[in-house]
Amino acid sequence: MKYNELNVIKNTRPSRKGRGISAGQGKTAGRGTKGQKSRSGHNKMPAGFMGGQRAIMQAVPKLKGFKSFHPKAEVVYTDRLNELSGKVDNYKLAEASLISSPFVKVKVITRGEITKKIELETQFASKTAVEAIKKAGGSFKQVAILKRPEKKAE
Repeated sequence: MKYNELNVIKNTRPSRKGRGISAGQGKTAGRGTKGQKSRSGHNKMPAGFMGGQRAIMQAVPKLKGFKSFHPKAEVVYTDRLNELSGKVDNYKLAEASLISSPFVKVKVITRGEITKKIELETQFASKTAVEAIKKAGGSFKQVAILKRPEKKAE
């Protein structure tokens, strides 16, 4: 027989509160004196209930507006694409420090001129940016956002 396999049976009776002074839990029966929680039939109060006065959630002013949890696309301008050549994707843009990470949404927007022929593969591009890339002899292909590689649990 092991200590952790012992069957421990509770061998005390439940306390009978409010049965006189000699019973140990007489008179107020551990409820304190007066107040809503000392009375019989009191229910559990809802969260934030402050004894009938205005609750803290109602007293604090609300914030205006709306906060979107969708991450915004990072912007790359066409004149910055002249620094790159060949196939340009999120990885190449991240290496050139034009975006923060290869796993973010990217949108290419027209600013200045593009002179190099590139094959652009990003999530978004404006119509004028696509026209400018095609005019320079390149191409644009819309691709899905890259997923982060999952860490293997050991």
